Amino acid sequence: MNMYSPPHPGEFIKEVYLDALEGISARTVAEKLNVAPSTFNRLIKGDSNISPEMALRLSQTLGRSPESWLLMQDQYNLYHAKKNFNADTFIILA
Repeated sequence: MNMYSPPHPGEFIKEVYLDALEGISARTVAEKLNVAPSTFNRLIKGDSNISPEMALRLSQTLGRSPESWLLMQDQYNLYHAKKNFNADTFIILA
């Protein structure tokens, strides 16, 4: 069974906010988040993950709840962990 590959939150931000809305640059969003442009660029490239603090910043700047930002990150991480996980090497104790 093929599982749906959830997007990295940075990919979501790029597509929904940067690509879809004219006049909003990555640098502008970084300034509003009060982070370095390089920090935000790593996020939208998928090279860094959303921390609880970043989730709060994103919530205040772009909307959505902090929990939704963290859930998106968790879904992405879990999907990729499952792809590389070999359950055959474990024994159920109970």
